[in-house]
Amino acid sequence: MNHLVKKTILSLALASVSFAASAHRGWMLPSTTLVEKEEAWVTIDGAISEGLFEFDHVPLRMDGVTVTDPDGITTPATGAILGKVRSTLDLRLPKDGTYRIAMVSNNVMGSYKVGGETKRFRGTEESVAKEIPAGATDVQKSTTHTRMETFVSAHSISNGALKASGQGLELVPVTNPNDLRAGETAKFRFQLDGKPLANFPFSLVPGGVKYRGTVGEIRINTDAKGEASFTLPAPNRYWVTAKFPVEAGKGPGEPGSRRYAYSATLEVLPE
Repeated sequence: MNHLVKKTILSLALASVSFAASAHRGWMLPSTTLVEKEEAWVTIDGAISEGLFEFDHVPLRMDGVTVTDPDGITTPATGAILGKVRSTLDLRLPKDGTYRIAMVSNNVMGSYKVGGETKRFRGTEESVAKEIPAGATDVQKSTTHTRMETFVSAHSISNGALKASGQGLELVPVTNPNDLRAGETAKFRFQLDGKPLANFPFSLVPGGVKYRGTVGEIRINTDAKGEASFTLPAPNRYWVTAKFPVEAGKGPGEPGSRRYAYSATLEVLPE
């Protein structure tokens, strides 16, 4: 399978994760968020599941994972293994500090006309640009930008990997995401294409839904500066999720529209 086909499959998978029925969620889950062993390794599991952090549906394809190290250097992560209900990726953490593990994708769908015939397309921005012929008319495109991530620290926490890219919907952790403790105050910032999102809602969903019988979603809004300060809830692993526009539907969107989705797995530790 060539690189372009892999990227197209990844983009379609991420788009379906973000805007599928809320009963199925896509996530990456690290074996630990704080590694203290001398030779630091972490295992990342990825899945799309009905039960949050449960392996009950299909694996998440992790071909497009990147790792940003404590110095802010981003490289592709290789070696992911695709299983029946989950994917697994082992990562060595050679530097002390905080790492960002992310999957970012742009999915494009739409249609165009050639000789009076309507043709439809779906893929990445790169593949679609090659697919639409030069003489096409009535070109209509809808784009979905998706970011999924998690954070892991080796021996100590740092902020070099936390700098925003300025592209798409992003969580900018003012409080280090590996320094979250129950009862303490955390501050997050949300931005879109580098600009703060004022009065923007996002959610925290704790793991262990099947043991509670309720989702337990915690809704939070940013302030006029796009920031939110809030008291961290009980120790657990949490799925952070947000979308823009806030009321975006589940369909492909209006022609020419852009939609954004963000999700992350964080861990809140005991005091």
